[in-house]
Amino acid sequence: MRDRDLAGRGDQFIAEGRVVLQALIDGLDGEPDSHRQARFVLEKVLILENRMAGLAALVEQLHPDCPVYVAGRDVLDAAVGFAMHRGVLGLGRHRPAASFGAFLAEMPQDALLVVCCGIANHDNIGGIFRNAGVFGADGIVLDATCCDPLYRKAIRVSVGAALRVPFCRGESVAELVGELLAHGFDVMGLSPRGSEALNGFEPARRQALLLGTEGEGLPEEILDQVRTLAIEQAPGFDSLNVATTSGIALWHTARKMGRLGD
Repeated sequence: MRDRDLAGRGDQFIAEGRVVLQALIDGLDGEPDSHRQARFVLEKVLILENRMAGLAALVEQLHPDCPVYVAGRDVLDAAVGFAMHRGVLGLGRHRPAASFGAFLAEMPQDALLVVCCGIANHDNIGGIFRNAGVFGADGIVLDATCCDPLYRKAIRVSVGAALRVPFCRGESVAELVGELLAHGFDVMGLSPRGSEALNGFEPARRQALLLGTEGEGLPEEILDQVRTLAIEQAPGFDSLNVATTSGIALWHTARKMGRLGD
């Protein structure tokens, strides 16, 4: 059963392991005191029989209509093709926002977003989601060329943050930037050639941090449209890994916005 075999099947994805499945369950009830529907549906669960006793509390949290299948290791290994699972597999389905505009309309007045352009590596996308969760970002925006944050490896690298941090996929990064500006966001592009140093950056009330792909970075036409930030670094290297960049920039921005604990 390969992740790419799920492509086009109604936003379905595989949640693997106890931590990830718990993150998915935590996101099933929607937001308290809100009319918004839950962003995910858990359709069914498959558990290794010798793990059931230790997962009793987790299983009790499931909706009564969610099927739970229990099987021996030989059955799971045969179904998957080889022994790669952790004995806990869930089939989830994402309920995306109706539109990018609808996604932005759900953001608070003091909002912090991460915008990804051309991030094609699942380790990087998982790391960006993990950093966004740790530093209190309100959401992540992906252009059409980014990889899927619900790919099994991306979810695992994010330690479940891909199921906790709201996200929306749009079209071109130019269209996303235009929509963000129209909704009152200050868009800052991270680039080694940035005109402003991150150390002195004071974020706006509604802030979006724009990240480009490894190697090429953000397109020149985008850098010409937005303010740009550079992270100070020692001489001899031209850039940081994009997931690392997101962590540093988010820590600084979240701290300035008062989102971190004492």
